[in-house]
Amino acid sequence: MHLATALPHLTWQPTDQGEYFAGLVENIGRLAPLNVSPPRYLDIATSDFPPTDHIYAANVVHIMPAALLAPLFRGAASAMPRGGKLCFYGPFKYLGEFTADSNATFDEWLKARNPLSGIRDIETLQASAQSRGFSLMSDTPMPANNQLLVFTKQ
Repeated sequence: MHLATALPHLTWQPTDQGEYFAGLVENIGRLAPLNVSPPRYLDIATSDFPPTDHIYAANVVHIMPAALLAPLFRGAASAMPRGGKLCFYGPFKYLGEFTADSNATFDEWLKARNPLSGIRDIETLQASAQSRGFSLMSDTPMPANNQLLVFTKQ
């Protein structure tokens, strides 16, 4: 909601899946500004991604299983035109190292909750991105030991 309000010239298409979808539908229905479309159910493993100019995924990559990285980049590549931006917000590791002790603790918590989740190495993301025609355009530090990674489709 914050980004949709701050960037009213963009149309936002929220997506989610599983147990979280009903809550998203409810929140969008109650709180969304006019530039937010009704939510779409999107299972990264099996769904076709809707056509879009850009994709922004906040706190997604460390929650989902690593096996879904390839389908995520495949779906993004099929949905976006050349020059489209694929943006990831969240915690990441560099060369296997956490950027902060709090991220290491968070990673332990994530894996205790679901062994398939965990903070991902940026190098793994870059390799998956490159295999689908994306290149890393920027890597910006954000509050609370997070990063904003922006990939561009070539």
